This record gives sequence, structure tokens and C-alpha cells, in this order.
Amino acid sequence: MSIPAKKWLSGVIAGALIVSSAVALADDQKTLHIYNWSDYMGKDTLKNFTKQTGIKVVYDVFDSNEVLEGKLMAGSTGYDLVVPSSNFLERQSQAGIFAPLDKSKLPNYKNLDPELLKLAAQNDHDNKYGIPYMLVTTGIGYNVDKVKAALGDNAPVDSWDLIFKPENLAKLKSCGVAFLDAPSEMYATVLHYLGKDPNSADPADYTAATDLLLKLRPSVRYFHSSQYINDLANGDICVAIGWSGDVLQAANRAKEAKNGVHIAYSIPKEGAIGYFDNFAITADAKNKDAAYQFLNYLMEPKVIADISNTVFYQNANKAATEYLAPEVRNNPGIYPPAEVRAKLFPLKVQSPKIDRVITRSWTKVKTGK
Repeated sequence: MSIPAKKWLSGVIAGALIVSSAVALADDQKTLHIYNWSDYMGKDTLKNFTKQTGIKVVYDVFDSNEVLEGKLMAGSTGYDLVVPSSNFLERQSQAGIFAPLDKSKLPNYKNLDPELLKLAAQNDHDNKYGIPYMLVTTGIGYNVDKVKAALGDNAPVDSWDLIFKPENLAKLKSCGVAFLDAPSEMYATVLHYLGKDPNSADPADYTAATDLLLKLRPSVRYFHSSQYINDLANGDICVAIGWSGDVLQAANRAKEAKNGVHIAYSIPKEGAIGYFDNFAITADAKNKDAAYQFLNYLMEPKVIADISNTVFYQNANKAATEYLAPEVRNNPGIYPPAEVRAKLFPLKVQSPKIDRVITRSWTKVKTGK
């Protein structure tokens, strides 16, 4: 091949590479990668966003903060937006995982409830990294009829005694018991029940909590953070430690199926964990512009109200209240009254030492050894 021909061919190849790179960049700018909890979005939310903006959404799901954190800490996740819970957001932001929010790009930020922003700021100072998405409580989901059959009319469904008294749980074993596979939340809940600091830094407290969990272990069918939704709805289990909206989704599915299963949710009178799940932009996000467009879209009152009406969680958007379905707005399990909110407690960031204690102890509980 002659030198001019070689130069011509090199130019063609270089031009093709430039065009290819430009096309890839354009594709990146039209694609948003989101990693969110399962069963946590409206039926048409993503489709309507794409229709409105032309931005394609690649949407993946997880069912525990620990799974999300593993991906985030490994680096280069490929996700633009992720949804950690408050205490995990706090720890991960300290590790430089997230990009600080440029609120000038979020005109709908004004729709958020100032009081709920203050609550979220307990873990995210000045609301620097996260957009509070949904308020979560960790309580008890139960099959009304089966629990009554097992424990009588006076079953303590408004108390952690229902689950944490081994003699009660043993009576519920045959109809099926599920625990969240969320060690930080499970330990905080048990510590609180035992009268200890739910965010204790004393390893001895976790030994006491593990002793109780091992006594309960023979009555627990499985540990999972999403399977219990369908299992409650279908009547395959009768009790679960679960998240408010998930349990209420199960209740709604049973109602829609007309299968005779009656599911209720209780925030125990002793108190329970309360926190936000938050949308955050990853520091290495490839499409921050699309991420901001999606966050602003989520803060449109009708959009977030539709999500709450679907997933049965309280959103942080004050302007959305008028668009909520009455059965959502007036449900104390979704929008807890003041006296119940006063007994909710947050999760805090733990030291690596306590994290290791929790991880080892939880493995022991799950295996029963």
C-alpha cells in the first residue's frame, strides 16, 4: 500500500473512532443508571420520565443496604443514582462515595417538607448529599387471623413481645416467621427491646442481643428482605419483621387478589427504627445531568404522590400531600401520628469494630451455630 493510501486509511479509521466515541458519549447522555430497592417505584414513573425527557433508564434493584454498600465500596459501580438508607448514606458520604448536591439544578427542591429535611439532616448534615425519598419504619407485619388463632384474641400485636418472647414466637412457628436479612436494623431493634442503646458501641450488648436471637432462631423460617412481601400476601407466612411500606404492599396485594388473607402492620408501642431512604448521585456518575433531571422530576408533587400511592411509604414532599390517596394519607402505619413519631429512633454510623461484631454475630444467628 502506498504512503498516501496508508494516510488515507489512517484518517478514515481515526474519523470512525471519533464518530464512534461521539455516538457512545451521546448514548451515555441519554441513559441514566439507577440502583434502587425492590418494589420501590411507581408503575409508570420511569416510563413517564423517559417520555418527558428522552432519557433512557437502566433500573436495577437490591434488597439490603449491605448489598448496596458492597458495590459502592468496591468502586466503579456504573450507577448514576443509588438509594442508601440514612445511616449508610452518612458513612458512605464520609468515604467520598457521593457527589455533593448542586441544589440550583433542583428547582423542585422547594417542595420538600422543612421538618422532614431536618430529620434527614441528622445523618446528612445540611442535606448535602441526599434527597430524602421515603420515610421507613421497621415494625411487625402479621396475618390477623393466623396470629389470633395461634395466640388468642389478646395477642400482643402492638408490642415487640409478639416476636421477641420465645414462647410467643414458638407458637407462630408453624404458620411461618420471617426476619429481615438486615443485621444493623435487626440488632438495633433487639437492643432497644432489651433496654439498651440501639446504637450501642459496647460489644457485650451485642452478645446479649445474639443470645436472644439464638433463642428465637428455631422458630424463624427464613431471613430475607423482600420475599416476605409476597409470602405475607399469599398467606405462606404469618409474621415478619419488615418495613412499613412493604408490609402494606402485601396487604394491598392480598386485598386485590381477594384471597381472604388479612395483613396488618404495627409500629410497636416500645418504639421502632425510623429513617429515610435517600437518592444520592455517585461521585463517579457518568451522567450527572440526567441524574439531576430525574431528581427534580421525582420532586414534582404528583409524581412522588403517585409513587407513595403505589409503594405505601410516606414521601418527604409537603406539596404532594393533596395528591395522596386517602387510604395512604390517613394510614398511621404510613404517616405515623406525632405520639408514634416521638418513639422512633434513628440508626447511627457504627465504628468498624462494631460493624465486625455485628457481621460475625449475624452469621452466627442465621446459621444457628
